[in-house]
Amino acid sequence: MLLVRKVPQLLRLLQKRKNNFDSEILYKTPIFSGFFYAYSFLPSAFFLSFACIFCCIMAFLIVGLGNIGEEYKQTRHNIGFDVIDALVEKHKAPDFVTEKYAFYTSFLSKGKKVHCIKPTTYMNLSGKAVRHFMQLHKIPLENILVVTDDLALPLAKLRLKTKGSDGGHNGLKSIQELVLSSAYARLRFGIGDDFPRGRQAEYVLGKWKESEWIEVRLGIDKAVEMAEAFIYHGAPFVMNHFNGK
Repeated sequence: MLLVRKVPQLLRLLQKRKNNFDSEILYKTPIFSGFFYAYSFLPSAFFLSFACIFCCIMAFLIVGLGNIGEEYKQTRHNIGFDVIDALVEKHKAPDFVTEKYAFYTSFLSKGKKVHCIKPTTYMNLSGKAVRHFMQLHKIPLENILVVTDDLALPLAKLRLKTKGSDGGHNGLKSIQELVLSSAYARLRFGIGDDFPRGRQAEYVLGKWKESEWIEVRLGIDKAVEMAEAFIYHGAPFVMNHFNGK
């Protein structure tokens, strides 16, 4: 989606600078003075195109599902948090800050603005965070990727889907209820189903076994690659090149 909200503001600012070209700071700074002198001869339409280059970028929202609190760290249900942490660390994004409904950070990569959140609402209300940041940053549904755990997939197996049911996952259920659609991309991270009958909640909220960590770490690295491919190339590319491998 092209974000053009700031173009009129930028044009007004530059027109003001143009009309006050003899401003001491601008006049004595060769780079700025040369720029605004050149601008004074440019047609408005040309300059609008020039401004759009800087103001119009594609924005994405990458969501890692999980629960906040020390007791939930490194649990199967929090694999979405772990993937987001690895993604922002790889791209040297600023530290997460606490904002409304989520921990938030962002980074620029290859001309894309990537907004990353870890909802602080707990899993069952994750949709509040997704809807809030989707509306705040004007991000279309097709540019949203949700990273979540999945009992139906073997350990560390990954699948990207662009739509579907919540599969009994409370986080996905909340998102679909609040964005009013199931047509958003979700990256499913397999956590396996090695638990006795009636012990699903304990298993999902349990911590990884020591013997699982190597596969989990490799899965996290692959999930980061898939998230990057989603941002740079789109969901069809990811499904063709990563699903089933």
